[in-house]
Amino acid sequence: MSDSNSKKVFLIGPGYIGLEVMDRLLETGYSVTTLIRRQEAADELKHKQNVEVVMGTIDDLDLITQQTALHDIVIHTATADHLPSVQAVIKGIEQRAAKDKHTFYIHTSGCSFLSDDSHGEYGSDKIYTDTNPADLDARPDSSSHREIDLAILAARNKLGTKAKLFIVLPPLIYGASSHEKLSIQVITMARFALKHKYAGYVGGGKGIWGLIHVKDLSHGYATILQWLENSPETVSLENPYFFCENGTEATWAECANFIGKELKAVGKIEDASPREIPEQQYGDLFGKYSDVVIASNARNRAERLRQLGWRPRHTDIRQAFRYEELPILLKETGEFNGYAKEAASGSG
Repeated sequence: MSDSNSKKVFLIGPGYIGLEVMDRLLETGYSVTTLIRRQEAADELKHKQNVEVVMGTIDDLDLITQQTALHDIVIHTATADHLPSVQAVIKGIEQRAAKDKHTFYIHTSGCSFLSDDSHGEYGSDKIYTDTNPADLDARPDSSSHREIDLAILAARNKLGTKAKLFIVLPPLIYGASSHEKLSIQVITMARFALKHKYAGYVGGGKGIWGLIHVKDLSHGYATILQWLENSPETVSLENPYFFCENGTEATWAECANFIGKELKAVGKIEDASPREIPEQQYGDLFGKYSDVVIASNARNRAERLRQLGWRPRHTDIRQAFRYEELPILLKETGEFNGYAKEAASGSG
């Protein structure tokens, strides 16, 4: 990729993860075209150098295919659960391959894919590693995000060395982004606590997840992209998976515990003690996916990124909640009625 287009990236989803990834790309000399739904968000980016905005949504499939066909690098950070947009990207990659144009595609999945049905009743001893792809491929096809990931794996098989398609599976992401955007899992639990005046967890609260600060995650994407640029085309036939975790883990009860402590400290709730959330209140969390997203076990190790020299550097989840996230959270107004989008997918 030595031509002038090799530093041009099409970014789908300039939100919590995507804007941090955009910052890393701009820092290292890339220009970015990004798909934006809201005019206010477009206005925030219009003064940024080397950023071009295309107005549309992830349902504008022809637009996604067209933009993919124009770019050597595509990164999807919008959602792990929108198959049509991924199919549109693949179509664009296939159009490029037909003209002997090579493409890098980095797709964002998530560790809900690893979720078990423990309902938080126990912490699992099972730890997945991204140097053992067979263990991941053995997961049920009904697992969360898997339908989308399987479409990418099928495209990899079909395209062979004509494109490099890889899947990033972040764990529980935390921390405020440089753009004052907030994460999903812990923040939804905190919004629930503010509304219901207690910090709660789903099920037994003993499920364990790996953790990553959003800024460390964005450096993970940059590390993968650099590796792709410097690797032979045959790497496209290798292991497709990358985890990105910082070596620490938390149970969901531990998350509820620090949420309760911090909300009590600022006078928002009277009792800091966490307790189990009744099922009839899951609508103020993640609805039918509450168990998968904030009760299960999903333990993993990012061995591949560490082998590439990536290292996590940002603060731990408790400090990030207190100093980064809570000040933003407390400025929010309006009624909270649960996480509005599909937080997961699959049936098991």
